[in-house]
Amino acid sequence: MLKKLAIIISALALSAPARAEVNFNFDDPGGNAFAGELNNTGLVLPAPAAAPAEKDLFDWISGHGPQAAKKWTIMVYINGKNNLESFALKDLNEMEMVGSSDKVNIVVELGRIDGYCDEDGDWTGVRRYLVKKDGDTGEISSPVVQYLGGSDMGDYKNLTAFGSWAKAAYPAEHYMLIVWNHGSGWEKDVQAGLAKGISYDEETYNHITTPQLGEALRQMGGVDVYGSDACLMQMAEVVYELKGAADYIVGSEETEPGDGYTYNTFLKPIVKNPAMPPAEAARTAVNAYADHYAAISRNTTQSYVSAEALPDLLKLVNDWTAAVEAAGEKRLVRKAVANAQSFRIRENKDLYDFVEIITDGTKDKKARLKGLTLMELISGRLVGANRPVGYSYARAHGIAVYLPDSPAGAAYGELQWAKDSGWARFIGWYTQQD
Repeated sequence: MLKKLAIIISALALSAPARAEVNFNFDDPGGNAFAGELNNTGLVLPAPAAAPAEKDLFDWISGHGPQAAKKWTIMVYINGKNNLESFALKDLNEMEMVGSSDKVNIVVELGRIDGYCDEDGDWTGVRRYLVKKDGDTGEISSPVVQYLGGSDMGDYKNLTAFGSWAKAAYPAEHYMLIVWNHGSGWEKDVQAGLAKGISYDEETYNHITTPQLGEALRQMGGVDVYGSDACLMQMAEVVYELKGAADYIVGSEETEPGDGYTYNTFLKPIVKNPAMPPAEAARTAVNAYADHYAAISRNTTQSYVSAEALPDLLKLVNDWTAAVEAAGEKRLVRKAVANAQSFRIRENKDLYDFVEIITDGTKDKKARLKGLTLMELISGRLVGANRPVGYSYARAHGIAVYLPDSPAGAAYGELQWAKDSGWARFIGWYTQQD
């Protein structure tokens, strides 16, 4: 039996692509019966819920190898190693209400730690799943295809490894990556104990910074659609970091409820229509989110941004800030900073609303013209779909920006947005006392 297994594994090893920067754990109690035999080989054998019978072994191994290309592979990086753990399990069960199909792969990396939720066997560690359809919304039944032990989900290299692995094992014409966790856009409220970034791992106390998020996507070869199922991520500082690594970027200007995306209503239209182009998939994510929270009267924001328009955003923002500075109307700018649509983090303001307040109030013709041109881009080619829910977000137009009351700190200069635009200079200008 083991000789037969060794022959099969040797053949697979010759054809399998190399996988870097991932440590696999064969000591998981859910591992297969041959884990001990394989532990010293350096090979990865995906572990099923139960070991297959000998007569089914070859078919089982073959069925877990690289797949023929499908229309979509949707990759969801669920860092539940924090107080959102119960929602992580709920969302994976929502995905199972739809499941992968002959045209769409749904692949998940899910992490858990002790101390928050004891559902689904109270296991800990990090696992990868190929999501399969089932009717049980209280228990995860999709097969575990890899065990990753205590992998650090706050390390951007592990996000890169997940995306690279999923694209190699489940090739498709189009790819969507969703990062699921706490999010905090750019600059945070120090009193709340938050640091800028996304994917906070409470086991390692690490998280993915905004520049690292862009680097992770670039290293995995980019995606058609990127989504932050996390708070406060739809900011110029964040989306600009993803330029060249994602064509469409979905996110929320405001905080998200703990439940986040409703994955069954989001995934069902894509599985039903796998020929859906990337822009429509991004719109589907926005609409599914907004429809769900509108139905339960929960105020939220969600939008998608077209990365194709980001170079024009940069140019028009630079033209507009230069015109506003030349007009010298600091008092008007400070009023706009104070009164523009704001969110949970008060330094996050809606970019369109901020520009509109100044454009409506300026006495300078050039500043007004530049403002109108910038507003037209934001509401046209930049923000492809914007669905604020609730009167309190009536002036949210789909993309926020950092507008503090004091000069930006040195770390702001690490952002590509700060390097390429004049925004940090603009902040320094309007916050400087005359």
